[in-house]
Amino acid sequence: MSINVLDGKRFAEMVIQGANHLAANAKYVDALNVFPVPDGDTGTNMNLSMTSGAKEVKNNVQEHIGKVGSALAKGLLMGARGNSGVILSQLFRGFAKAIETKPTVTSVEFAAALNAGVETAYKAVMKPVEGTILTVAKDAARHAVAVAPNHDSIDGLMEEVLKEAKASLNRTPDLLPVLKEVGVVDSGGQGLVFVYEGFLAELKGEKLPDSPSAMPNMTELVSAEHHKSVQSHMNTEDIEFGYCTEFMVRLEGKEAFSEENFRQDLSKYGDSLLVISDEEVVKVHIHSEQPGDVLSYGQKYGSLINMKIENMRQQHTDIVGESTTPLRTQTNEPKKEKQEYGIVAVSMGSGIAELFRSIGANAVIEGGQTMNPSTEDIIKAVKEVNARKVIILPNNKNIIMAAEQAAEVAEEEVVVIPSKTVPQGMTALLSFNPSADPAANKDAMSEAMQHVKTGQLTYAVRDTSIDGLEISTGDFMGLADGKIVLKDRDKVKAAKDLLDQMLDEDTEILTILKGEDASDEDVDSIVEFVEGKYGDVEIEVHNGEQPLYAFIFAIE
Repeated sequence: MSINVLDGKRFAEMVIQGANHLAANAKYVDALNVFPVPDGDTGTNMNLSMTSGAKEVKNNVQEHIGKVGSALAKGLLMGARGNSGVILSQLFRGFAKAIETKPTVTSVEFAAALNAGVETAYKAVMKPVEGTILTVAKDAARHAVAVAPNHDSIDGLMEEVLKEAKASLNRTPDLLPVLKEVGVVDSGGQGLVFVYEGFLAELKGEKLPDSPSAMPNMTELVSAEHHKSVQSHMNTEDIEFGYCTEFMVRLEGKEAFSEENFRQDLSKYGDSLLVISDEEVVKVHIHSEQPGDVLSYGQKYGSLINMKIENMRQQHTDIVGESTTPLRTQTNEPKKEKQEYGIVAVSMGSGIAELFRSIGANAVIEGGQTMNPSTEDIIKAVKEVNARKVIILPNNKNIIMAAEQAAEVAEEEVVVIPSKTVPQGMTALLSFNPSADPAANKDAMSEAMQHVKTGQLTYAVRDTSIDGLEISTGDFMGLADGKIVLKDRDKVKAAKDLLDQMLDEDTEILTILKGEDASDEDVDSIVEFVEGKYGDVEIEVHNGEQPLYAFIFAIE
């Protein structure tokens, strides 16, 4: 039976099956990554992002498709990880904006919303690259707009969308030569196709093979471990708003209700505020120091239901295993004064994190290749530094977009320095001027990081052929400013050969960040090599303790 009008409940089921299908195939998407380096990977990032969106939808299923779309956009926005996850969130952010006032949509309106999503995503990317998820989304949306007048049914239109998305995906190697060289299609585009396959299957009343019956447990486990590591970097007494307060208000007409005014009034009581409403109820989530005052305010509009208040200081104590010393009451203490500037850096490895703190970072988010922090993780760190102006150093090209998205959402004045590597981030931070304004600092710090070269030594996680190199699983690979330039089965030899390519007569300083997989003997051998061949170069060695990368070299 054809579906001529799409409501919120059916769209919610589409989202959930799309998320499930992507989750079932995340490893397949990961395997399409062109670079064989151990990374957060596209499938993992898209899966975590889409799972966050679907979870928000599950909590907000209703007939009004505009409200369900808004829930999807909210969940995706806060859960977005990596470039692919951010682009996915932007696609559905624009989609949701186009339908936010509509209780149902027709095929023509659905097609127009897909196209609005593409326009939003393209605006979010500084330099859009064709042959990626953007192209697949654009081609599918444009085709949808063209054929929608001929399709009364949503399922018929979705068949056309999926058909064109697959065709566009197959064309991606013609647009990106590196895809053709390796013999794969774009991984982000493939992830989007899996989402669309889930959409169509739900519209047709089908269940896709190997689709999990529930959201993958892996997501919850990874998020929990990441949450624990972030919590360990802050003290219990630093939690400003100590009670996680959730409740619903059943609207009873006591006072005229405006969601915008309601949200604005509640914002005075704390942070991490979320307000979602329909004609009957309002759902509230807030971190507050006076949960009783929050509940009293909500009660002005109707009856309170589904109330839950949790002591986050006690939760934090349990997470980090602190002593059970009675917690200090902070209700009557003045709020901590905001500092002028705060610096947030992303790094992997406790040694590198400590280095960033030693040169001025106020908060360090644990993240990098294997776990790209989400937009929400970054926003939390921005709040944690308690500053009027915040500078973010992503230190990984796959985290820059999530950082920029966090900067848009954050209440503070936030600028992102587009550092792609740890050496770039450290060099930029050393150029920070606390007396300069954010724009001037961004210019100066971005300029400074252009004067450092980054060398990285890691290992291959898959066989591939790229840039003329035949790489086998387990080979050690040398990367010069992100480009694979050599490989060898011997770790130390690969490191020396990489330095031989990158050091020259103008090099003054070489900083070696030793990873978990490197020994002191490995370092001594490399230092001896550099001193023997490049005697004028000053060498600094730090135990970065970073995973995956045996060595990171900063060359100035």
